[in-house]
Amino acid sequence: MRVKAVIAYDGSAFYGFQKQSHTTQTVATAIELALENLKIQSKITGSGRTDRGVHASNQVIHFDLPSFWSDLQKLKTELNRNLKAIKIKSIAKADDKFHARYDAKTRLYRYYFSTTKTSVFMRNYLAYFDSFDSEKLTKALFLFKGKHDFNNFSKNGSEPNSTIRSIYASNHKYHHGVHCITFEADGFLRSQVRMMVSAAMKCAQGKLELWQLEEQLDNKHLHSVTLAPPEGLYLSHIFY
Repeated sequence: MRVKAVIAYDGSAFYGFQKQSHTTQTVATAIELALENLKIQSKITGSGRTDRGVHASNQVIHFDLPSFWSDLQKLKTELNRNLKAIKIKSIAKADDKFHARYDAKTRLYRYYFSTTKTSVFMRNYLAYFDSFDSEKLTKALFLFKGKHDFNNFSKNGSEPNSTIRSIYASNHKYHHGVHCITFEADGFLRSQVRMMVSAAMKCAQGKLELWQLEEQLDNKHLHSVTLAPPEGLYLSHIFY
């Protein structure tokens, strides 16, 4: 039986979502080891990968269950008992052909930051930036909307079939001392969100001009290659 699970995790406890050869401290490995403890020999597939230190509030995964595991509520309870820094929020039966990654229509990321130094208790969950011009940030974020070739906004090594992506929402909001940048798209390249946040904040702080951001989006010139700190980034929702 194939199941769909919605999970949340503290990215500061892991070296990213995807399994890696040099460490077992990844989200995927932790879940697969917890499944093995319950006599479930199944690999998991996520809706997308997150970098080291990046969090998720609603990541989606799928995996297959042997016939003797029919009580999904008990499975959820047992998995949560075995997992640290990961919470299984829900598990439900899915169509046998359901694919957490390929069936996703859009993905939504949120980037949280403050312009005041974060406390020792929040430094892994909230990024920090110096003061900025919110109007310039809004203009920079607007440039990302639409269909673009994001080749200049991806980290080397991902080698996707295509670097063209469509961004449907790109905005900034402020609430109770915390700033939030939101991106919703049909997909994201490796480290794309962190590169876009970094470039947009440079525009907002007067370190990069809007025309330079447009040049980079048009793949005419590379002006910014830095990544925003990972601790502010959250994979917030997957739409199917």
